[in-house]
Amino acid sequence: MLKIWGRNTSSNVQMAMWAVGELGLPHQRIDIGGPFGTTPEYQKMNPNLVVPTLEEDDGFILWESKSIIRYLAEKHNGAILPKDVRQRARASQWMDWQLSVQGPAITPVFWGLVRTPPEKRDPVAIDAAKKKITAAMNILNDALGKTEFVAGSDFSYGDIPVGVQAYRYYRLLDDRPAQPNLDRWYAAISSRPAFKEQVAAVPFV
Repeated sequence: MLKIWGRNTSSNVQMAMWAVGELGLPHQRIDIGGPFGTTPEYQKMNPNLVVPTLEEDDGFILWESKSIIRYLAEKHNGAILPKDVRQRARASQWMDWQLSVQGPAITPVFWGLVRTPPEKRDPVAIDAAKKKITAAMNILNDALGKTEFVAGSDFSYGDIPVGVQAYRYYRLLDDRPAQPNLDRWYAAISSRPAFKEQVAAVPFV
């Protein structure tokens, strides 16, 4: 059976698990990382000591959440795999954007408001990060004025990493500007059963 190593409160693990859910794959998720710590055995699988890590029955190991998502989509030829090469390129573009722009912008907000005690928070840094993530989400909002989902007219694996971080954006920023295209897209992705199970239902800690 497919194994996904990683605690479910990790956004990167949520990305991989959302893809697993969309594909309907039998699986086992194993808690590791964060409060669960790591082991020498896990380090042999993933020398970075981060999560998630995929393990298959024949010993195949793969880490990095976006690589796991692409691999599973291609292996199982699931509906989240864009059929057109340009749509796949756009999906990958937004996955990379999540890694280089969206993720670094939202992470200081999440850590500052969720994982830092109130007395130790840096409000100046949090406000600066809020401005950065709002600017990033404006870019996404503008793009979604041209397509229904990030890669085109259909939901794809490109929506998954961006969608996980969008969940944090909607949870953490009450003073969001008007972003109607983003709201429409977020309503669509957040209504998907796999999102509800693997993202929204997980404790926000």
